[in-house]
Amino acid sequence: MKSDSQLQQDVLAELRWEPAVNAAHIGVEVTQGVVTLTGQVATYSQQWDAERAAQRVAGVRGLVVDVKVELAGSHLRSDSDIVFAARNVLQWTTSLPKDTIQVEVEQGWLTLTGSVDWEYLRQAAMRAVCHLTGITGVSDRIVIGTGISLWAVKSEIEAALRRRARSDAHQIQVEVQGAAITLSGEVGSWSERALARQSAWGTPGVRSVVDRMTVAV
Repeated sequence: MKSDSQLQQDVLAELRWEPAVNAAHIGVEVTQGVVTLTGQVATYSQQWDAERAAQRVAGVRGLVVDVKVELAGSHLRSDSDIVFAARNVLQWTTSLPKDTIQVEVEQGWLTLTGSVDWEYLRQAAMRAVCHLTGITGVSDRIVIGTGISLWAVKSEIEAALRRRARSDAHQIQVEVQGAAITLSGEVGSWSERALARQSAWGTPGVRSVVDRMTVAV
């Protein structure tokens, strides 16, 4: 098990290794495996990339983001410009059905609404807009539609976990209630935890995933 100080050094190293992040502007604190990112960045995309860099580090049990986005100069855009850009990029994202996602912007904060049939489509919409110039944050209010029978959802998720999570699959318990999935049990790393969530979200008809898993210490 990594100590908090070792985990802090590993996260700092991962931030320095990530070319999309200016690590000099981001601080890292760790308490009992929970990483807190602090500081100030010039674009929302740097905050987004910093979050994902921290999540890649083995041993991270939780992540708190307290990074402020302070736009200046060429990064400033009007709300109407951001709406126009976001709509365009969503239209040009081939995996997204046309006109399924709506965009609202208030003082640089972008909100996505709408309904899609799969979790990967929701993620695709988020990835499409997170690097736009001028945004200070993104709220995801996209819902996952259903209409597909969930009678076999539990066996599908468990089979996916066995295929992809290797030895940890048998330690993860899956509960199904309507269109909601609850995952519990113990996994060996943050990446295995993310893999289990991804497998659950990849099941047709799933509208929510409750993560009650813990990372082994």
